[in-house]
Amino acid sequence: MEKKASTMDYINHMFPTEASLSGVEPLMQKIHSEIRVVDAEILAAVRQQSTSGTKAKQDLAAATHAVEELMYKVREIKMKAEQSETMVQEICRDIKKLDCAKKHITTTITALHRLTMLVSAIEQLQVMASKRRYKEAAAQVEAVNQLCSHFDAYRDIPKIIELRDKFKSIKKILKSHVFSDFSSLGTGKETEESNLLQQLSDACLVVDALEPSVREELVKNFCNRELLSYQQIFEGAELAKLDKTERRYAWVKRRLRTNEEIWKTFPASWHVDYLLCIQFSKLTRTQLMEIFQNLKEKPEVGTLLLALQRTIEFEEELAEKFGGSGDTKKVTSSVEESNIGGKSNQIVMDIRRKYEKKLVAHQGNQDDKDSYKDLAVPGAGFNFRGIISSCFEPHLMVYVDLEERTLMEHLEKLVQDEAWGMDDGSQTNILSSSMQVFLIIRRSLKRCCALTRNQTLLNLFKVFQRVLRAYAAKLLMKLPKGGMGIAAAAMTSDKDERLICYIVNTAEYCQKTAGELAENVSKIIDSELSDAVNMSEVQDEFTAVITKALVRLVHGVETKADIEMAAMTRVPWGTLESVGDQSEYVNNINIILTGSVPTLGSLLSPVYFQFFLDKLASSLGPRFYLNIFKCKQISETGAQQMLLDTQAVKTILLDIPSLGRQTSGAAGYAKFVSREMSKAEALLKVILSPIDSVADTYGALLPEGTPSEFQRILELKVGLKKADQQTILDDFNKRGSGIPESPVATQAVQVAVTPVPPPIARTSPAAVIASREDVLTRAAALGRGAATTGFKRFLALTEAAKDRKDGPFRKLFNA
Repeated sequence: MEKKASTMDYINHMFPTEASLSGVEPLMQKIHSEIRVVDAEILAAVRQQSTSGTKAKQDLAAATHAVEELMYKVREIKMKAEQSETMVQEICRDIKKLDCAKKHITTTITALHRLTMLVSAIEQLQVMASKRRYKEAAAQVEAVNQLCSHFDAYRDIPKIIELRDKFKSIKKILKSHVFSDFSSLGTGKETEESNLLQQLSDACLVVDALEPSVREELVKNFCNRELLSYQQIFEGAELAKLDKTERRYAWVKRRLRTNEEIWKTFPASWHVDYLLCIQFSKLTRTQLMEIFQNLKEKPEVGTLLLALQRTIEFEEELAEKFGGSGDTKKVTSSVEESNIGGKSNQIVMDIRRKYEKKLVAHQGNQDDKDSYKDLAVPGAGFNFRGIISSCFEPHLMVYVDLEERTLMEHLEKLVQDEAWGMDDGSQTNILSSSMQVFLIIRRSLKRCCALTRNQTLLNLFKVFQRVLRAYAAKLLMKLPKGGMGIAAAAMTSDKDERLICYIVNTAEYCQKTAGELAENVSKIIDSELSDAVNMSEVQDEFTAVITKALVRLVHGVETKADIEMAAMTRVPWGTLESVGDQSEYVNNINIILTGSVPTLGSLLSPVYFQFFLDKLASSLGPRFYLNIFKCKQISETGAQQMLLDTQAVKTILLDIPSLGRQTSGAAGYAKFVSREMSKAEALLKVILSPIDSVADTYGALLPEGTPSEFQRILELKVGLKKADQQTILDDFNKRGSGIPESPVATQAVQVAVTPVPPPIARTSPAAVIASREDVLTRAAALGRGAATTGFKRFLALTEAAKDRKDGPFRKLFNA
């Protein structure tokens, strides 16, 4: 359709009118002419394509023929190359034979020449060995070894086997001669024969030329011979004692010093003195372990520590002389500087433990020869530190017991000498004995770290725990004893309060420092024991001391306030004629708090002072509320005076944080005090309410009250007879039977209805809300002085307070 449409459009475009149809015939002729041209072009293209296909086939056939000719020429070239190679091989065949013959003749001549040299060298070596010409023999052995290496490919030839066997026998002869000559070293013969040391020095060259095992055997035999006299001396009954340990080290030092000329005989690379000290340390450790096993009772502490100290000093000397892993002196000094431990110390302890375990493994699971080989080369990791002293570890419990007795004695003396707060010039507000306790613990830790850092240190740490627990118990015992009434108030004097603050600060200091002590010990002790280092239980005990001290402090202020609370109940509230300034007991409460709180605020930390304030507020508020019920009867004037006193007490309690210069947490404290004291205000407003609305007011202001409490309020009101009280109480019980189980809003609705409603009476929500608001308005009016006379007197007192410069009453109305 689209093609037809386009065709029609084209025709319409070419012949838009009838007049234009006259041009149809010329157009048709033109189109036919163009068609003929296109057909001719197509025919020419077809012919040209046919001709090109034939030419392509001819070109392909020509290319194939050219490739076949090329392959033929390549085959001809290859055949000619093979013929040339065959010709060259035939020409060079005789030359190769001559070269191979020359090579074999040269090898044979060289081998025969070397064989002649080997035979001659072995004969010369045999003569040198028989005449003990060690210096020449050493060079000859090296030469023979080199010559023998050329005949490794001829091992199966009888002549070579014979020469090798002869060489081995000569080396055995040299070895026996050398060992025989060295057996006289150290016997004094070297002083008689001046050239003996030189001869032995030359013999060492022979030993170096022989197998390494010969040198090891020679050095081991020499060390064993040197230590034979030591073993005989110190295995005797007289010197095989712990108190003779120092003489062991003096013996080996003297031996090393007097035999310096002998040590020079050996090459420095042999490290004979180093290996001698290793064997001496092993032998000494074995003998000391036997001494400990043969002891019938525990060793004397002084002797044990002296022997251990001398042992550690000897190990340090050996480590400094021959090189050791780490520096124990630097590690010990770090303990002294209170920054105990560190990464470097941990590396030192790791290396020490590694090679102690390695030494034990060699002694327990391998023979002496293997152990000797492993530790024969200096720098192979052998560590002198702990090689002997570690055998003291299982027997150091007597030292720990001595440290515990010493620490406990010091603790008792410090507690006895403590001023217990008498020194007001202290800058830290903590007891000096606490710092002294940690000082002696630090000294004890330093002493132990100089001796050992393994199980003994853990045992000593447990002693530190017991000492700190004992100190916590001492602090707890020094708290002033509690009591009741005047006796308790007398016990909690200003001096006692200061002492309690010192104890709180001291326990806090001990709790923090005990944690730091455990952290430092865990850094320096063996890593396998570090998990057992924990001070949490001790810290819990000091936390308990803090809690009990603060509770005792609150109780002391409570007992002082209880005296004034008792004075409040003795005021004749039922016969009070007029409302005056705040009562005397309020002034006394103010004096008690203003006398104690500033001191407590300056001594206690902010956290514990806030704890004290919270506890005090949670105690005094409810006490004041319950104390109102302890009064006999309260008249309207008495209730107004007591309401004024309540406002004054509330103001005093709100001023406590500022007295102690406490700012943090003051908002929460003020909210809590206001909530607690508002209960007392509500109670007094209920007492001030008229008799006919007392039940409604009680339900509105004290919705959580109980019938028994309401009954006591009725008993407090002056002028209310028993019969009237019972009537009001019965009516209240009928209306408030569901009070304990109902929400506060429901209680307010129930008490807001008419004074004597029927049990099934129902009111609309609007009426209930209106009546409740009316009750609250009336109660507020009562609180401000509903009675005409009382209200006028209250205003008069307010005006009079403006002329006074100070006093809690003025503060109350100027707030």
